[in-house]
Amino acid sequence: MHPLEPLNGDEVQKAVAILRRSGKITPTMRFISVSLIEPSKIMLRDSKHPLPRHAFVSLFDNAANACFEATVSLESNAVQRWDHIPGVQPTITTDEQIECEKAVLESQEFRAALERNYGVSDTSLVMVDFWSAGNYGNAEEQQTRLARPLCFLRADPTDNGYARPIEGIRPVVDVNRMEVIRVEEHGHWPLPPKSGNYAASRQESFRTDIRPLTISQPEGPGFTIEGRVVRWQNWHVVVGFNAREGLTLHDVSYRDQGRERSILHRASLTEMVVPYGDPSPTQFRKNAFDVGEYGMGMCANSLVLGCDCLGEIRYMDAHFCNSRGEPLTIQNAVCLHEEDYGILWKHTDRRFADKPEVRRSRRLVISSVSTVENYEYGFFWYFYQDGNIQFEIKLTGILSLRTLQPGEQSPFGTMIAPQLFAPIHQHFFNMRLHFDVDGGPNSVFRVDVSAEPPSRDNPHGNAFSAKPTLIETESTAMGEVNTNLARTWKVVNRGKTNAVGEPVAYKFIPGDNCVPFASRDTWWRKRAGFVDHHVWVTPFSESERYAAGDYPNQGSGGDGLSKWTSQNRSLVDTDVVFWYTFGHTHVPRPEDYPVMPTSYLGFLLKPQGFFDQNPSNDVPPESEKKSCCNEQQIVSLSPL
Repeated sequence: MHPLEPLNGDEVQKAVAILRRSGKITPTMRFISVSLIEPSKIMLRDSKHPLPRHAFVSLFDNAANACFEATVSLESNAVQRWDHIPGVQPTITTDEQIECEKAVLESQEFRAALERNYGVSDTSLVMVDFWSAGNYGNAEEQQTRLARPLCFLRADPTDNGYARPIEGIRPVVDVNRMEVIRVEEHGHWPLPPKSGNYAASRQESFRTDIRPLTISQPEGPGFTIEGRVVRWQNWHVVVGFNAREGLTLHDVSYRDQGRERSILHRASLTEMVVPYGDPSPTQFRKNAFDVGEYGMGMCANSLVLGCDCLGEIRYMDAHFCNSRGEPLTIQNAVCLHEEDYGILWKHTDRRFADKPEVRRSRRLVISSVSTVENYEYGFFWYFYQDGNIQFEIKLTGILSLRTLQPGEQSPFGTMIAPQLFAPIHQHFFNMRLHFDVDGGPNSVFRVDVSAEPPSRDNPHGNAFSAKPTLIETESTAMGEVNTNLARTWKVVNRGKTNAVGEPVAYKFIPGDNCVPFASRDTWWRKRAGFVDHHVWVTPFSESERYAAGDYPNQGSGGDGLSKWTSQNRSLVDTDVVFWYTFGHTHVPRPEDYPVMPTSYLGFLLKPQGFFDQNPSNDVPPESEKKSCCNEQQIVSLSPL
């Protein structure tokens, strides 16, 4: 077993059993998560023997409204640390979401409000989505575990409930007692008159001109899996998974001329937030920290062959426990496959036009998908034969909708059906990339491209160049994407050089991005300081794992990156962590309803002098039988 592999099911249950035997677990205590305490780079490099396995356990006692953390040794069967963490609310568990819905549906106060406003006394068709209460400076948000669910009314048991929001009724739930403590009523809005069903069973007809598309690998996939260690061509990666972050990657390296050369020690999604731009009384509280509040791993899907993944697929399961410590396995939580990606490289020499040199690109895909109530997020890592690493998030699912009065309009979103309104909103994600370029230590440079002014050295005015600037401290590392300067960043090992004497490096190339439009004084931005900059860089610290801090749920803010970087630590030739915040501004369209076509955003890691030349020169051409180059003859290359 690789020491960075996540806990398996037996290890999770062993940690739970050790804690139970310790006498510290009360009947009102929930297990929030059980995950591996990952050994450090130094431990991995220096140890000549298998490393002991330790579990980090997060717990919450509903009766005491108290959070606890434990460290459990799986080798010595002992609880090594038990700490009360005062004044915080850990991640909401899936059990709590289910129990909260039940509490709302059984609430007499909620039933009475429903009957007053809609003439409905039967709650069997009511759908309740758990939303964390967040923090808006109110005393109750500091004193108890709360939920402010959104409710919807289906027309029948298989109806798309999101098309019929119950706009004016907002139950508030004490999650510790699982009781509705009040129902806030903001007025009456008639239900939208039209259904918005998208399921195949509700469609009247389908296209008839789609032909079968088969992907076949008769000899099986080109990658191997041993435990959670994946090897594909020259790539090596350990695939992790935990309840909070979901899919994680570890010990990423590339075999170059017989040498295993490290690139990333760890990569993960640390936090995200979805703020909505509608200021109305029923909508202004909508902002979701889907990692820290709900746990992206706990929301993972069991992926299905032919739907989520296509081709010669291999899967990995995720092993957790529910909030009562009972085993919980999400089967097929991670999908691995290869896919063709067009041309890897090509050149046609006109002197040998009948024999062009061309190679097909193939990439390894490691992916997972999570559903957080109405939204789906797909997380896709791509590894390429030329040393590139790409990360892409795929956003789909269903819009979070509200109802308008007949004839009412609002500038804060889009009408997508009669009386049905989609508020404008944004999605911000933060990635933590713990680099290890060629074994480290590493430094980070900001690289801007700019024009040279006309001069004696630039008499024709055509010159422009890329200018790297060493980032020396955390305060100077804070930066923004700038397309006017074609800005990129590179992570450099100044102690290793390539064939031309330059330090080896990997370049970070941002993709689509945006900035937050909400005021810095809004409560969600106080909790999500990581959105203040696209790029942050910190020296590695074991305790700095999540961009909004360990406990963003109902937190008052000021934690995470904005707090850590105030130390303004040195970043030169050290163990660096590169944090990237990227966002998507969603101005909804009618075409996003009733279910959204996928949107894509992410970034690219590209070797920058890491190799002495194109590392994919050794990719063989397609076989003579399959070669596209031999299926046609180039008649003429004469210019027009």
